[in-house]
Amino acid sequence: MKDQGDSIRQRNTRGPSAYIPGSQLAGPVVGDNIAAVMGLHPEYLRIFWKTQHQLLHMDGALSLPERHYVAIMAAARHHCAYLVSLHSSCFLQVGGDPRWLEGLQYAPVKLRVLNDLNKFLAHRPWLITKDHIALLLRSRGGHSWSLAELIHALVLLTHFHALSSFIFGCGIRTPESPTSIPRPPSPDTSINEGSSLTQEAERVLAQIKKLNEEGEETTEEEMETRFEREKQESVMVTSSGHIMPCVHSPGILKFLEHPEFGYIDFTRRGEQAPPTFRAHDFTWEDHGYSLLHRLYPEVGQLLDEKFQVAYNLTYHTIATHHSVDTFKLRRAIWNYIQCIYGIRYDDYDYGEVNQLLERSLKVYMKTVTCHPERLSRQLYNDFWRQFKHSEKVHLNFLLLEARLQAALLYGLRAVTRYMT
Repeated sequence: MKDQGDSIRQRNTRGPSAYIPGSQLAGPVVGDNIAAVMGLHPEYLRIFWKTQHQLLHMDGALSLPERHYVAIMAAARHHCAYLVSLHSSCFLQVGGDPRWLEGLQYAPVKLRVLNDLNKFLAHRPWLITKDHIALLLRSRGGHSWSLAELIHALVLLTHFHALSSFIFGCGIRTPESPTSIPRPPSPDTSINEGSSLTQEAERVLAQIKKLNEEGEETTEEEMETRFEREKQESVMVTSSGHIMPCVHSPGILKFLEHPEFGYIDFTRRGEQAPPTFRAHDFTWEDHGYSLLHRLYPEVGQLLDEKFQVAYNLTYHTIATHHSVDTFKLRRAIWNYIQCIYGIRYDDYDYGEVNQLLERSLKVYMKTVTCHPERLSRQLYNDFWRQFKHSEKVHLNFLLLEARLQAALLYGLRAVTRYMT
């Protein structure tokens, strides 16, 4: 990856991100563009690269070429040219058959039958059932998957779907075609001063203080009502403008089946919603991690650590304010993303979401998570205008990990149901 990153860096002299000025990034860029942006938070960068290295290079059920091809398939779901190009090169470097890169139809049947799992995990993970798992594990003319292989593929797919969100969310440039992301106006500014939102950080601080002081008792019925209300309201969180059109590049379309299949709201007006995923019935800590620890122990441990680092990371600051307990804000961000995917935490008051997350932030979060390929610079600029770029990068860690965990929970729950 470092060798690949060095060559990328020489070709791209405009900085790793279209949204974040190079002057805001910590130190010289020694890796690829993703590392340059993640390097704002070294603690997270270390566990991220360690996890990805384990998935792609260390002991595992899938061959090295298969791993990179699964990464290509996952990234193609969000039209992420950065990852499709990078892993096409890596695929060839580890001895992959060049014919596979001519399109999905040239890949082995074993990989092609991952299509449904790939598209559901990327866009509507609540649709995954034990029948999808059974279909992959059942003999298919000698092309069936073992359980260990399927778990490896499932983690790879969710990892690269979520990484695609991070890449678009931070405006990380595609080295091979940097013009695919709009060029930022010059000069860059790290913070929009003098805007109508000059009290934005103060408002968030005031809400945190209010929530910490209230400590109201809420009935179980009211908690459930607030979740359902937030779930319904999330349907209305759409951008009225500033959405990038999705460009269907032939170089990416060739790795896709059903390219029109995308995210739809978990709850849509006038339709019967799928049953809510009660997080306490199938938790990461007690169920998802336990299953992964049995079937893919090295990665289970690393994923658990990565979730914890992203969730607990704090410098006790908000914009220019110091000594701030940001826990409630971080929890609201995490739980809002999983609410979009129909996951409910029984012990969380979803009334806090509306108090802490204003609309422009919700629009950005939902776009990055569900339609990352449509994100624009304007959506990035429209929220948290007083906040530092490093705080927006941290937000994107939370979006990446909350999305990844949500998809994993649905996938691993289906595997568990198949096994039992």
